[in-house]
This record gives sequence, C-alpha cells and structure tokens, in this order.
Amino acid sequence: MRTLLTFLCLSSSFFVARATEPPALQALIAEDMPYLLEFYKDRHENPEISLMEKETAATLAAELRKIGFEVTEDFGGYGIVGILKNGPGPTILYRTDMDALPMYEKTGLPYKSKLTTQYNGQEVGTMHSCGHDMHMTSWLGAARAMVKMKDQWHGTLMLIGQPAEEIGKGARLMLQAGLYQKFGVPDYGMGMHCSPTIETGKVGFGKGYTMATTESVDILVKGVGAHGASPHMSIDPVVTASMMVMELQTIVSRNLKPTESAVITVGAIEGGIKHNIIPDHVTLKLTLRTFNEEVRQMVHRRIEEIAYGVAKASGVPDDLLPEITFPDEFTPANYNNEALVDIMTAAASQVIGKDNVVYAEPLMVGEDFSMYGQTAEKVPTVLYWLGTAPAERLASGNVPGLHSPYYFPAPETSIKTAVAVNTSVLLDLFTKK
Repeated sequence: MRTLLTFLCLSSSFFVARATEPPALQALIAEDMPYLLEFYKDRHENPEISLMEKETAATLAAELRKIGFEVTEDFGGYGIVGILKNGPGPTILYRTDMDALPMYEKTGLPYKSKLTTQYNGQEVGTMHSCGHDMHMTSWLGAARAMVKMKDQWHGTLMLIGQPAEEIGKGARLMLQAGLYQKFGVPDYGMGMHCSPTIETGKVGFGKGYTMATTESVDILVKGVGAHGASPHMSIDPVVTASMMVMELQTIVSRNLKPTESAVITVGAIEGGIKHNIIPDHVTLKLTLRTFNEEVRQMVHRRIEEIAYGVAKASGVPDDLLPEITFPDEFTPANYNNEALVDIMTAAASQVIGKDNVVYAEPLMVGEDFSMYGQTAEKVPTVLYWLGTAPAERLASGNVPGLHSPYYFPAPETSIKTAVAVNTSVLLDLFTKK
C-alpha cells in the first residue's frame, strides 16, 4: 500500500474552544500510558481470528465495565456495545474492530503472537497484522479519558467492539442484530485504521470516498476434457480461462472513463489435476474494487459479456456456458462525510498540531465500517488513518504493509496520538448538537 501525503490547509474558523486544553489532555494520557502499553502488548500476544473473538470481546467488555459503561455482549457474533450516558446531548458511535488474521507472525517482537488456531482444516498462526490491537487500545484509552473528563461533556458515548472486519461480516452482523434499534441512532460515527505508510505521530484524512466497494466473484469456465496428447478432442477450459483473464483486463483500460477508478484482479485460477489431462472445468476467482454504483454495474455487465463471448468464440456450446457468481452481500465503499472531516481535522490539529494532520489519498482497500453510515438513517461517519510507521522505517524504504507478517505499529507514539485525537474529536462532537 502506498499513500501520497500532502499537508491539509485548515481554516482557523474550525477550532473549538474547550474547558480541557491539549496540555491537560496530554498529561492525562501520559499518566495512563503504562496501563495502555501493557494492554496493547497483551492484545498483540493473544489475537483471535474472525468470528472467534470470544476472549478478546470478554476482555474489552470487562475493561468498559470497570470504568462505568453498561455493556452488552454477544451482539452480532462476539460483538460488544458499551454505553456511557452522561446527561442530555448527542449520541456518538466510536467503533473498534477486534479480529486478527490467520498467519504466522515474523516480527521477532518480545510480545509477538503466541497463539495458533484451526483454519480451513489446518493449524495456522494468528496475528494482528492489520493493527486491530492498536485500534482496541486507542479505543480503550479514549474511553478511559472520556470517563475522567465527564464534567467536560454531555451526551451518550456508544462504543462498539466489532467482530469479523477482516471478512467483511462484522458490521453487517451488528446492524442486522438491531444495533440502532436497540441502542439508538447515533448523531455521528467515527473510527480509525492503522496506516503502515504514514509516520507515527501523524493522522491522515480524506473526504468523500476513501475506500472501495469490495466484491469476490467466481467464474466457472466449462469445457470438454480430453487426453493431453489429443487437444483436438477437447474444448480446453484452461485456454478459454486464460483468454478471459487477458480480456478482463481491458475493462478498466478500455471501458472505464479515465477519470473513474476500478480494479479487477484474478487472484486464483483453479483447475486440473494432472499434467496430461485436459480438465472439463476451471474456476477463476476475482476481486473487484470500485467506488460508485454506476461503475460497479458496468463492470458486472462487461464481465458477463466477456466470459460468454470468449466461451462462444472457443466453441463452447450453449449448455456449457460459464457460470458467473456475483455476491449477494459485499462491502460498500467507505464515504467520509465532508463536514464531519472538517470538525475532526480541526480537533486533531488542536491536540497534535496542524502539521501532523495530513491528506490521505483514496485507496482500493475495503473496510466494513462503511456500513454504519449507509443504513436508512444516514449517520454521518468518518474513518481516518492513524500513522504507525517510525520515521527510520519510512526512510529505509523497507516498509511492510498491512497483512504482512512483518508489520507492527510503533506502540507508544501511535497510542498517544490516537488517544489524543480520538478524545479531542469526541469532546468537540459532544458540543455540536
């Protein structure tokens, strides 16, 4: 992942005066850092993969209860909802995800992951290689700060511990379980994600679409099998599928308006079992990334036209035409509410300095946080980037990305920055309505 960074120009009109000034907040965070660092290392050592976050969720729930939140557990899988009511005022949702990835960690950290799990029938490692341990720690740090500063704000703080972000299911599970119906519709929703390419101590914001719609598509390419020495007796699905792969690449280069964006990647080709057997089917597995619905529908249409057209040109009869499976559910593109971005960048600038608030370009990665702002209630939401890379790592050019077995955040600076920004944002949002 490569992120272009430029400085945001922020109008002084956005700044909000508060009773608690940044030095006081920073002192509070500094006092809490030993606790948060220990919590972070414990979460890093004990990651649980998607839909298996039982102990992680229980740990977060216990932490919230200790500081006075009302907590509901097992809400949409292992999801938790923590509610802190502090008089009349707005309701603000702040989400953290909780799940890790099924992979072995290679960082060599003294607190590296020590857990393995069963995944697809085999034992694999587990690792917080996407920074969800940092997300949880920062979330807890902001919760603890907001409790200590209850005299500075009024309203309802809704903290979401979400499962299964890595497989794009957790937000949907919690919303389908009735999140807004049971706990109320928030006035604002916020979240953050670690960035491996933004320097620690900085945060990155973008307006509008910042992450893509993500879909997984399967194409079953059929043919007629034969001996490898007698290809003339076959309709070779390997060759047909190969031609499809090349033609699919023309959708972005020749059918998409140059000012629009899309990615079509064939991530897997599965077919055949032996060198000298031409199989009778091959499966292509695609990931699609788009921002707007019109482009998404065009890509779907062209996939169908290319798959059927190439098959017919290869001599495939009508009863063996490809089977294309588009998902019934997918992760929609993340849209950052522009007015809310202005509020959040101003609050972040106040507490960490405007030179540390940078522009982050849109990326084709996906995040199901987007769903919290795309229900019928149209809650304004923002998901921003937390810088986690030490300056020396960036200078070296050896920058492991998210989902790398070598990725990890710079703990102390990242935690301090995230807790400061998130607390500052929450304090400002509680004055907005």
